[in-house]
Parts: sequence; structure tokens; C-alpha cells
Amino acid sequence: MSATAPPGSSKSAPRVPWSSYTGVYLLLFLIGTETFLVSPLLPTIAGDVGVTEAAAAVTVTAYTLVYALTAPFLGAVSDRFGRRPTILAGTVLFLLGNALAAIAGDLTVLVVARVAGALGAALAGPSIWAHIAETAPESVRGRAVGLGMALFSAGQVLGVPAGSFLAGWGGWRASFWALTVLSVASVPLLLTQIRGARSRSDAPSVGFGSVFSVWRDGVLRHTLIVVFLLQAANLGAYTFLGTALHDRFGLSVDALGLLGILVGAGSALGSLAAGRIGDRARERGAGDAVWIPVWALLLGAAAALAALGSPQAVVYAGVLVWFFASGAFGTVIQTLLISARPELGATSSSWNSATLYAGTAVGVTAAGSFAHADTGTAVVGGGLALVAGLVAVPLVGRLRTSGPPQAAEVSPKSPEPVIRESRDSRKEVSADDHA
Repeated sequence: MSATAPPGSSKSAPRVPWSSYTGVYLLLFLIGTETFLVSPLLPTIAGDVGVTEAAAAVTVTAYTLVYALTAPFLGAVSDRFGRRPTILAGTVLFLLGNALAAIAGDLTVLVVARVAGALGAALAGPSIWAHIAETAPESVRGRAVGLGMALFSAGQVLGVPAGSFLAGWGGWRASFWALTVLSVASVPLLLTQIRGARSRSDAPSVGFGSVFSVWRDGVLRHTLIVVFLLQAANLGAYTFLGTALHDRFGLSVDALGLLGILVGAGSALGSLAAGRIGDRARERGAGDAVWIPVWALLLGAAAALAALGSPQAVVYAGVLVWFFASGAFGTVIQTLLISARPELGATSSSWNSATLYAGTAVGVTAAGSFAHADTGTAVVGGGLALVAGLVAVPLVGRLRTSGPPQAAEVSPKSPEPVIRESRDSRKEVSADDHA
């Protein structure tokens, strides 16, 4: 039976098979949680292993750098050898890294553990995004990806309070034990739920050519440039928002903690809304790329409002809208990158993460160069988001010219996907390859 009903059919649209994604959704939540888990634990970790807080912060740097540098190469491995083995291998490496962190007796072992956890996340994460996009029915693909983005964002936001709570209850090691136990719980779910995942890609080889082929594709390259600009605006500005609000309103640490709730709620709601909007657009035979500049411009306006607005209620409203647009943008981009070139789905997704980190680094540097945090937040958040929106406009036209991207469809007779590309897409890639 086909995954989608033909146009004009009286059959109701299929639902997202939530029960078949519980394992990968749980893993996305855990990966998101681990990203910022260490932040509230630094003083405790430093005291326990006998180092300064600045030295303990190397565990955070090691995790983010290893993820950013290795994800594109590991994404190519997934595209070559398939989703199931890379998701399972990444999960095992992720849980072993957290188990090692829980028993680490010195900083060196803890850094090694964080590197292992980052490698596991970089191996499993892009494969999960590709798996969801390849196996969800086309009419609900956006909602399936959107829920994954919402849970990943929720994990990032909840990582800080969860780490603090567990550390207060059972010490900082309890946080890593919790991640280990929950990762172990995801394994039996994954074993049963990803049996239909793509076992092997049609990519001819894995190497530098495969990894960097994403940048030879005009549409993918253009999309990643937009990602770089918007994430520089988004996370670069957010880094200094707390300082800006403290300087302007004298907000306490507890009051600033409300920002985390608004960020998480906005991101989750935006991810879910964009998934539904995208599905409806595809039902009408159109793509949802037109929303990319909309979300970028909305993010920029809301970031400027949050940095310079008054009273505080207006600022909090701006933060909520800011991260609603951020979550929506992330969902649209994730779906587009995987659907545009299905055979490079995991590689494209991994470059999305790497570009996000690179953009964040540039945005933080730019925002930090201003004498006043509120000015830096407004200029970087509003200005770079405006540039991202303008750069995204020709991308929308480019996608309309070539037609909506063709995603992988799962054949009813086999779990192997049927890869279909539009003729215009092949022409564009060929032209770029020979440029």
C-alpha cells in the first residue's frame, strides 16, 4: 500500500507513525540534553577532579569541536552503509561515553569520555534525521521531523536544570548515569523500530569527495550559507541576551532562568508548527521553502525587540517569538536538506550541524565586540537575520525553478528506498560539479 493517497483521493491522510519513532526520538532528546549538561556542573566537577573551572570547561569545548569536525565525515558513512548500523553504533558509543564520564577519576578520562559521546552523537544524529525523512509518509514528513526537532530542542533547554537537579541529588556523576541508563533503554526500541531503515546507499564510495559533494550542489550550498548567517544571528545574539537584560533591568539569576523556559517553549512550538505548515504546502504540490526568509526576518525583528524593548513583558514576548521562528526555521531546513538530495541525506544533515556551530562561533565573536550587550544582541541578531532572509529569497526562486525536491520513498515490497530526482536537479548538480 502506498504511503500517500493520490491527489483527489477520498482517503484520509496518513498519520505520523509515532510508535515507530519512539527510540530515535528518545535518542534525539538525550543528545540534545547532553549538549549543555555540563554547564551547571562545572564547579562541582572541577572541585571533584581537582582542577579549575576553566580547565573543566575543556570538556564542553571538546564535545562541541569533535561533533562539529567529525559529523560531516560520519554522515557520509551513514549515506554509504545505511541508517540502521550507524544509528546503533552511534547509540552504543554515546552510552559508553556517558558511562565512562560517570566513572571518570580525572580530567583526562572525562575529556576522553566527552569525545566518545560526541562521536556517538555525530554518528547517530544525522542518520536519525535521514531515517525519519526517508520513512515517514510524505504527507506527514514535516510533522515527523518537526517533533524530532522539538524534542531535541527540549533536551537542550532541559539539560541545564536536569543536570543541576541530579547533581544536587546524587552528585554530578548521577547526571551521566541517567544518560547512560536512558540510552540503554533506547537500544531495544531501536532494534525493533529501525528494521526498515535504509541498509545501504547508492553512493559509490566514502571519502573526501562524498563528504564535500554537498558543497558542489548549488541548492545545498545556498541553503547552508543561509543556515550559517541565521545561526550566527540566532545563537550569537542569544549568548549575550542574559547580560543585556541584567544590565537593563537588573534581573536576578532566577528571573533570567525564565528565558530558558521561553526558549524551549518557543522552539518546540515553532518546530511543530513549521512541520504542519510544510505538510500542508506539500499536499498542495508546493514546497515550504518560501517560509525560510519569513522565519529569518521574523527572528531578526524579535531578537531586536528582545534586546531593546520595554517593559519586560514585551522583552519576554520577543524571546518567545524569536525562538518560535528559530524552531520553525530549523525544521524547514532539516526537511529541505534531506529531501533535496536523499542519497546525501545524512551528510547534508551533518553539515547543517557543523555550519550551525561555525555560525554560532562567528556570531558570538561579532556580538562580543560591542561595548554594550544590548546593542550587540540587537545588531547581530537583527542585522545578520535580515541578511540571511535576503540571501534566502533567491534560494526560494531557485527551488521553484527546479521544482519541489523529490524525497526518498519506501517501496511497499522492500525496506530499501526508491531514490527519485528531478531532471532539473540532476542538471544543476552536474553543472556545479563541472564548474
